[in-house]
Amino acid sequence: MSSTKRSSGRAGPSAALGLPATSALVIGSIIGTGVFALPSALAPYGPISLVAFVVVTLGALALAGTFGALSKRTPASGGPYVYARETFGEFAGFLNAWSYWITAWAGNAAIAVAWVGYVEVFVNTGHRTWISVLIALTGLWIPAAVNLTGVRNTGAFQVVTIVLKFVPLLFMATLGLLFVDPDNFGAFNASGGSALGAISAAGAIALFSYLGLEAASVVASRVREPARNVPRATVYGTLACAVIYLLGTLAVFGTVSHGELLTSSAPFTDAANNIMGGTWAGDAVAVAAIVSGIGALNGWTMLCAEMPYAAARDGLFPAAFARLRGDKDVPVFGIVASTVLASLITVFSYTRFDDVFTRIVLLSVLTAVIPYLFSAAAQLYWLLVHGRARLDRRALARDATVAVLAMGFSYWSIQGSGYQTVYYGLFVLLLGLPVYVWLKRDDDVSARPGPAGSAAPDARAPETPQSPSGRRAVIPRSRGRAPLRHHD
Repeated sequence: MSSTKRSSGRAGPSAALGLPATSALVIGSIIGTGVFALPSALAPYGPISLVAFVVVTLGALALAGTFGALSKRTPASGGPYVYARETFGEFAGFLNAWSYWITAWAGNAAIAVAWVGYVEVFVNTGHRTWISVLIALTGLWIPAAVNLTGVRNTGAFQVVTIVLKFVPLLFMATLGLLFVDPDNFGAFNASGGSALGAISAAGAIALFSYLGLEAASVVASRVREPARNVPRATVYGTLACAVIYLLGTLAVFGTVSHGELLTSSAPFTDAANNIMGGTWAGDAVAVAAIVSGIGALNGWTMLCAEMPYAAARDGLFPAAFARLRGDKDVPVFGIVASTVLASLITVFSYTRFDDVFTRIVLLSVLTAVIPYLFSAAAQLYWLLVHGRARLDRRALARDATVAVLAMGFSYWSIQGSGYQTVYYGLFVLLLGLPVYVWLKRDDDVSARPGPAGSAAPDARAPETPQSPSGRRAVIPRSRGRAPLRHHD
């Protein structure tokens, strides 16, 4: 059984985010420095990766629709964790929270690595490793400091950075298309392998650009009118990003030669320089990309703390993650612990791998797709079990189709991640098992055998579960399953 608790007597965090700030969180979490580095990461596959981008965009929109529908029925913080726990039980909820938490801090490392490429347009142009590591660590800890000042400041910071990050992307997605030269694209399938294999591999990388579409659902308890604002922010934010992504990536592929793109650490800067001539345009794009990276890290640092915070309140994550600091409602431990882990994996990757960005991206994508898959399955479960009595046939067929597409897309993304990534991803996922055992060590005490000769506990008597801290806990559901809460 689950043990739902709170670390303090407060009613929980305040709902400080309106629709604009929530939409900014979604767009800001999706658009980071990852998209600014993505053309170079996709270059080894050639223009066929644009086909993969279209497929990924359709899958991302299916996921956005799924999260929008789920958040209407369950407008509580935790997003994928909550949906999995309520539908499949607390162990599934824990695995989703654990997997998503890995995605959040590992993804922050990938964003920081891409961010370094644009900072080094101005400093460390020789790309000395130890200076690159120092720059990356600076990029990780500045957003952590902002988050520690409170959710209102985090939201305001997100709105400001989102305006600045859109400038270069809008430029490339509009005016940049006028300068496309077909000769720059190179071989359509530069990988040399099968077209399907190239699309799958490129798609797994491209999916990183859409991680964060679920951001509003993860922080739902901090959103005003969550049943209304979370679905809108999720779907509209993903749509806006999809248009910018597709057109902007196409423009970069068409304005930077394939050979140059393979070695570029700042492809949007190179594209702007090729279009405008000189370096001033590229420098302006680099500044915007730097601001964009800080904004994305700001949003993802918040998600790093919010997912384990929601799970910890249910006794499914260490209790330290559920503690809020003072009147700021800040989960300090979650912010600091996640940033420390992101810093460690950044240092490790810089000293072990040449293709640092791609390696971390694939791990982040895999650990994100697992919660996506469970969320799509939770939506399909609800439709098949409850939806037939609540929805007309057309709405049921539409929602079921979207959920099936989201599930199929998730499976496809796992397959495209590659054997090595699946190996590492499965390993870090299974590292959560000892944590779960430790968290549940005090549960079901009444069911354990007593001393010889003592009477066995009455199996019909209700249990009083213990939280990980040993306190008596409130029982929100029976047999480890929470009832779905409908908001029709």
